[in-house]
Amino acid sequence: MKLDRLLTMTMILINRKKVKAQELAELFDVSIRTIYRDVDTLSKAGIPVISYQGANGGISLIEGYRVDKQVLTEDELTSISIALKSVLTSYQDPHAEAVLEKITGIAAERKTSLDYIFIDYSPWGSNALLKEKITKVKQAIETSSCLIFTYSKGYGKQTERMIEPHILVEKGRSWYVYGFCHLREAFRLFKVSRMKDIQLSEEKFIRKEINLSEQPWDKEWHEPKNTISLKLSFSPGSRLLMEESFGVEFIKEEQSIVEIDIPEDEWLYGFILSFGNKVEVLEPLHIREIIKKRIIDVMKIYTENI
Repeated sequence: MKLDRLLTMTMILINRKKVKAQELAELFDVSIRTIYRDVDTLSKAGIPVISYQGANGGISLIEGYRVDKQVLTEDELTSISIALKSVLTSYQDPHAEAVLEKITGIAAERKTSLDYIFIDYSPWGSNALLKEKITKVKQAIETSSCLIFTYSKGYGKQTERMIEPHILVEKGRSWYVYGFCHLREAFRLFKVSRMKDIQLSEEKFIRKEINLSEQPWDKEWHEPKNTISLKLSFSPGSRLLMEESFGVEFIKEEQSIVEIDIPEDEWLYGFILSFGNKVEVLEPLHIREIIKKRIIDVMKIYTENI
């Protein structure tokens, strides 16, 4: 957006003595002519911008012009820094890096430390491929380009998809893209780690209105048609584990029972199996049978050569 570009340009000029128009054009992915039009807009708004011609030329503010850097408190600077550093562990964003550089400069002037909290969203061990995927999805969202990819579902089934990506979602320590799927003709949530051969299509799309405060991916996830009523029996010594996993409101203490409506998918099967012998599925029966079969299949792997 032009307003975002003008604000960012103003901050860059405040923090640097002189910036070349070419550098700004590359940063904002616009033409040099657009940058000079922005300079004219800033001048008309009362910000004293000067353009210098020649080999050592560039764009700067009149010497001595400053804005009050106290507009952000130390706590606010720290919060923004933590958010930017955390996001940059998952994907590349030159704009976020530029903002972080400016915030670090302001903090240095105030002798404020920004390094006492660090949130790393990346998985254990370097996962450059995942970071590359997320960066590519973000690029598609920013340019309103459709995404083409192969998507892996349960049991190794793969489908070719084209989607209109709207939102990158980090949830449950995994990254997803929420977009309109051309194959299903509806919005779907796709796990980025299951996407491969990702390409940006030349086909563009018009963004649809989405109310983020409603978290539409959660609403669709928990629709009655997508959920089952799960009933589990757990060993008495596992109560604390059950509380942490499901919440106290879904536990019947006197019976050591968990009852909850929950979406059924591959994640649920693995989740139940992760409790080992501490949990038994009572209902529904088809989930009980699925878990039983998977336990038998695992036993075969480990016993057939004994």
